[in-house]
Amino acid sequence: MNAFEFRTVPALVVEFGAAKRLGALLRERFKEKNLCLVTDGFLNKSGMLAPALSSLREAGFQVQVIDDVVADPSEDVVLAAAKRARQADAEIILGLGGGSSMDVAKLIAVLAGSDQSLSEMYGIGKVSGARLPLIQMPTTAGTGSEVTPISIVTTGATTKAGVVSPQLYADLTVLDAELTVGLPPKITAATGIDAIVHAIEAYTTKHRKNPLSDMLARDALRLLTTNLLPAFANGQDRAAREGMLLGAMLAGQAFANAPCAAVHALAYPIGGIFHVPHGLSNSLVLPHVLRFNAPAAAAMYAELAEIAVPGCSGSEEARTHALIAHVEMLAVETGIERWLHQVGIAETDIPRLTSDAMLQTRLLVNNPREVNEQDVFAIYTAAYAQ
Repeated sequence: MNAFEFRTVPALVVEFGAAKRLGALLRERFKEKNLCLVTDGFLNKSGMLAPALSSLREAGFQVQVIDDVVADPSEDVVLAAAKRARQADAEIILGLGGGSSMDVAKLIAVLAGSDQSLSEMYGIGKVSGARLPLIQMPTTAGTGSEVTPISIVTTGATTKAGVVSPQLYADLTVLDAELTVGLPPKITAATGIDAIVHAIEAYTTKHRKNPLSDMLARDALRLLTTNLLPAFANGQDRAAREGMLLGAMLAGQAFANAPCAAVHALAYPIGGIFHVPHGLSNSLVLPHVLRFNAPAAAAMYAELAEIAVPGCSGSEEARTHALIAHVEMLAVETGIERWLHQVGIAETDIPRLTSDAMLQTRLLVNNPREVNEQDVFAIYTAAYAQ
């Protein structure tokens, strides 16, 4: 067995309705008083956070809500949020929302807890400053950000950079599937497929693949592929919502230790340039990357196919085709966009997408099959239109 290291958050609470007693949950573990809740404007204005806020205040927390987070948050958004947290004398940070809110919460915890600048953090293992106590609570079943040491920031008009460091692991993650009940069907689908990508890429990564991540990826894939269509069809299905949220978290633990690869590398420019949501960006290129990788990864894809498509049999090639057909079926059944031209991308944009994707070396090096510029161009072309 190859040597490996595995890390994750030190504590997890999985409880339907936990938001309603969040204050008591946190007070059992933290003595701090000034809490900064990081979220987005829609969640705050919708009233969805009201039970959590009420519970926090009843437990004696002074709560500062920062609800300026947007999808694909920019450096300006992160720095402005950190400034507000410092002005509020924040002692503890709570990320409550989607992946962007949790990503920003991670960085605020460091920026408000140390003198290190954001520009010094980009890359792998560059966070050197201390951070404030950090809790994460997701409202979508997709990114797995609640259990990863990764934060993605939009650094220019169209470019993104990652901060990857063990210091970004939360002290506590709380999974309350009630917060995901009623999530719109298309968001359920896109975020769910994002989590499926995490499981597949963690299982097939070229570097740092390990038995623990493999175990988590397999169970994540089972939960996600079993529950995605039921959760999509009925947003009130508690069992399906709980299965999706747990599956997304397990996939997050897997890829936090066995990192993602070409699907994510090709998805980032789609989101960065055309502002396509991250989960949908992944879904658009997923089957085409799987086909490209098949010569190198068929044995692993065949193993995953037996989980995603119970009863599938035949050669490794046949089972690989079954896995690809299954992820394509999920997109068809949920009605999300399947082709680049459907999200406003022109064929003439493919060279620019290709150039940007080739910059994602942090991800490309993990792909089970080596990817060059011509390969990336061909994958985008395949994803452009049927």
